[in-house]
Amino acid sequence: MPAEPTGNAPVPDPRMAQALSRDRRRVVLSYLAMALAWMISTDSAVQALVPDPQQAALWQGLKGSFFALASAGLLYLLLRPLAEHVLHTHARQQASELRLRQMFEGNPGPILVYDLDTLAILDANPAACTAFGWDRDELLEQTIDSLWPPGQDLALQTKLEAIREAPEELCILRTQLQLRDGSLRQMELRSNAISYDGHNARLLIAIDRTAEDLAQLRRDQALARVEEAHELARIGAWELDPSTGLGRYSNQVYRLLGRRPPEARRWHRFDELLVPADPATATQTEQLLAELCSGEPVQVDVLLPLLSMDGRALMVHLRAASGIDEAGRNRVLGTLQDVTEREQSRRLLREREEQFRELVRVLPDGVVILSDEHVLYANAWAASLFGYGSHTLLGEPLSALVDSADLARVRSQLRAGQPHLGPGHSSMVAMQRADGRSFHAGLAVGEVRYGGRDCKLLIVRDLSDSERTRTALETSNRELQAMAGRLFSLQEDERRAISRDLHDDIGQAITAIKLSAHAAQDEHDPQRRAEDLAQIVSLADTTVAKLRDISTLLRPPQLDALGLEAALSWQARVLFRSSPVELLAEIEPLPQRPDNSIEQACFRIAQESLTNALRHARASQVQLQLRDVGQRGLHLQIRDDGEGFDPDGPRGLGLIVMRERAQSVGGHVRIESAHGEGTLIDVHLPYQAASMAAVESPDY
Repeated sequence: MPAEPTGNAPVPDPRMAQALSRDRRRVVLSYLAMALAWMISTDSAVQALVPDPQQAALWQGLKGSFFALASAGLLYLLLRPLAEHVLHTHARQQASELRLRQMFEGNPGPILVYDLDTLAILDANPAACTAFGWDRDELLEQTIDSLWPPGQDLALQTKLEAIREAPEELCILRTQLQLRDGSLRQMELRSNAISYDGHNARLLIAIDRTAEDLAQLRRDQALARVEEAHELARIGAWELDPSTGLGRYSNQVYRLLGRRPPEARRWHRFDELLVPADPATATQTEQLLAELCSGEPVQVDVLLPLLSMDGRALMVHLRAASGIDEAGRNRVLGTLQDVTEREQSRRLLREREEQFRELVRVLPDGVVILSDEHVLYANAWAASLFGYGSHTLLGEPLSALVDSADLARVRSQLRAGQPHLGPGHSSMVAMQRADGRSFHAGLAVGEVRYGGRDCKLLIVRDLSDSERTRTALETSNRELQAMAGRLFSLQEDERRAISRDLHDDIGQAITAIKLSAHAAQDEHDPQRRAEDLAQIVSLADTTVAKLRDISTLLRPPQLDALGLEAALSWQARVLFRSSPVELLAEIEPLPQRPDNSIEQACFRIAQESLTNALRHARASQVQLQLRDVGQRGLHLQIRDDGEGFDPDGPRGLGLIVMRERAQSVGGHVRIESAHGEGTLIDVHLPYQAASMAAVESPDY
C-alpha cells in the first residue's frame, strides 16, 4: 500500500487515548478492590467457621481457585468494552486513512509532500507527476528546490526560512516553477505543516495560474490599446444612472475638460464637469441633462461650446444612448470628444472656400471646373469669353469649348493632370465660342475637389490678339503662379480637414471596440472571452494602424507635435532607410518655432527635393542642412552629387511647386545645377509668413 500523505506512524486518537487511560484505571482499581475485599472477607470467614487447620487449608485452596476464576471473569467483563472500543476506533482510523489516500491520489490538482529540513520530496499524487512531467519514482528522487527555475535560489531560501520560523501558519506563494522539459508555469502554492513518518514535512498544493495570467495580460493589453486609441481620437466614455443623475467618467473625459482625473473613479453629477461657454449653452446643457435623467429612451448627438478649467474655449461632440449595464440596470452610455480643432479647420476651410469663390469670380481669366468632361462651374468671365450666359455654360461638354483640332491634346493634358510645362505655365490652344468661332487662348489645367468629387480645373486666358500674345503669355505665367500658390494653400487646408474627419470616424469605431471589451470582461466562458478579446485586439490594432497611416499620409504628425526639425529628421530616415544613397543630415535646433505655413512649406520643399534626388539624380550622396540665419529666418540647403540638369531648360512640376511654395510665404528658392555636377536647392524662409508682394527677395 502506498504511503499515506499523513505518514505511516500511528497517530494516537485523542478520544481513544482518553478512554484507554480511564478504563485502565478502572480495571486496576476494580481488581484491587475485589482482591482486598475477597481476601479480608474469606480469611475471616474461614478462621471463624473452620477451626481445623487441615480443613482450613483445604478451604483456603478452594478459595484461591475460586478467586482466580472470579478475577478472570471479572477482568474479561471489564476489558471486553475496552477491546471493542479499540477495535472500532482502529477500523474507523483505517477507513479515514483510506479516504484521505483516495482524496490525495484522486485530487485533480498537483499535491506534493516534502521534508522541510532536507527539501526531499516524500510523496506526490498523479496530478503532480503529470503537471511536472516526471514519473512518480523519478519525482520522489528530486528535491523541492529542483522545481524552481535557475536564479531563484535566494528567494526560495528566504521563503523557507520564513516557513521554518512560523511552521504552523499557512503559507501562500505565487511564483514560477520549472517543468521537466525546462518550460515555466505560473503557479500559486499553498503549504502547511503535517506529520509524515516522523519527518518535519509540508503538504504543498500547486494551482496552475498560467492561462489565467495570460488572459489577464491580453485583457490589459486590449484595454491599453483602447485607451491609446481614445487618446489619439481625443474621446472619452461615460455612463449615467438616470434614476439618480449620477455618472462615472473615464480619465480621458477629465483630461478633455482640463481637469485632473481622480485617484479612484466615483459617481457624481455631469454638470459638475461641464462649464458652458455662454448663457444659451447653459440653458441647452440643463435641458440636455434633464432629458438624460428622464428615464425615457434617449438618443443624443450634439455639439456644445464649453470652457476648460484653464479658460480655453472648447467645442465638444456629445453622444449618448440608452443602455443596460452588466447587472441589468438602466444606464445612459455616451462619449465626449474634443472637436475644437476639427471645427476650427472646418470654419477656416469654409472661409477659404468663400475667398476662393470670390477670387475666381473677380479673376480676369476664365475658370472652368469639369467633371467627366462636362462643366460643373464657370465664373462670369468664362461665360463671357465663350459667349454663354451666366448659367447656360453649365453642363456643356468639353468638345463644345475646345476646337476639334486641339481637342485630343487638351484631353491628354487632362488625363495627365498637368500641362506639359507644369503648373503655373500655360499652353496655347484653339478654343471655340458658342457661335462656332475659334480663338487662341492660354490654357492651364490642374486637379481640384469640388462638390465632394475629383474634378479638373481649366484656367483660360484670351490670347486672340496676336500683337500682345507674347506679353500676355508672360503675364499669364506670373499671375497663374500666384493663383497656384493660393490653390495649393487651399488644398493643404482641405487635406487637414479630411484628416480630422477620418479621425472622428475611426474614433467612433474605437468607442464601439471599448464597449465590446467591457462586455467581454463580463463573459464567464473563458474560451468565448478569449475569442472576444482576440477579436478586439485585432480590430484595435487595425484601426490604430489605419489612423496613423492616414494621418501621416495627409499631414505628418511629427510636424504638428514635435516641430519642423523632428519632422525633417523623420522624413529623411524614412526615405533613405532602404536606399544605397548616403544621407548627411545637419539639422540645427531653431531658436523659435516658425509659423504653421512656414513649417509646412519648408517640409514639403525638403520632401520634394529629397524625393527627386532619390528618383532622378542617380546620386551617391545627399547633404541636408537646416540652420538659423541671425534669428531672422531659416536656411534649408539640399545638395546631391548626381547627374544634374540644365536649370534654363524645361522645368518639371516639382521645381515649380517648390518656388511657388516658398514665394507664397515670403521666401525664396535658388536652384543651381549642371550636367554632371549635381544639384543644389537653396531655400530661405522667414519665421513669420509674409505676402508675396511684400517680399521680392530675402535680406538674409
